[in-house]
Amino acid sequence: MSTAPFRRIVTGHDAQGNAIIQEDGPPPRVQRIGGEIGPMFYEVWNTRETPARIDRASGEPAEDGIKLAPPQNGTRIRVLDIPPEDTRMATLTPEEAAAHFAEVGAGAASSHSAGSRHAMMHRTQTVDYGIVLEGELVLIVDDGETVVRAGDIVVQRGTNHGWANRSGKNCRIAFILIDGAYADGLA
Repeated sequence: MSTAPFRRIVTGHDAQGNAIIQEDGPPPRVQRIGGEIGPMFYEVWNTRETPARIDRASGEPAEDGIKLAPPQNGTRIRVLDIPPEDTRMATLTPEEAAAHFAEVGAGAASSHSAGSRHAMMHRTQTVDYGIVLEGELVLIVDDGETVVRAGDIVVQRGTNHGWANRSGKNCRIAFILIDGAYADGLA
């Protein structure tokens, strides 16, 4: 387990209702997913309901391991360090890709098949805001792709997608994930 290259500062309220700094340190859950070719996950915070409960001094709701999607009716914020791809990504089988997603409780999210545009193609019932902090990635969807760079923001709305780091350098991206539900026959 590693420590994060950034701090997580959490505010709260004391017994008199004054604003306080409740926590100041690295996020407590950091894990590489998918072996040495996979991204490093820095789990920052999750909520379990909307509207989110704001109380005096509770901490982040407890969670076992790293989960891809946010809790039902909740949210999640995480930072990912996505390393540059090498030839191993192109040779992943659909079963191996599903196993990578299974590490984060989402094996069924993997959509990799013989005709996939990328081995890490996947789909979740979420709205995700992806903010590139440094580096660049290629966002791949069923019909197209685009390069996203530091400062760019992606609004990913439950679509089948994958991320490719073709830059030769690490990419750091923050994701805010919001639980969603497919409508209009999109399921």
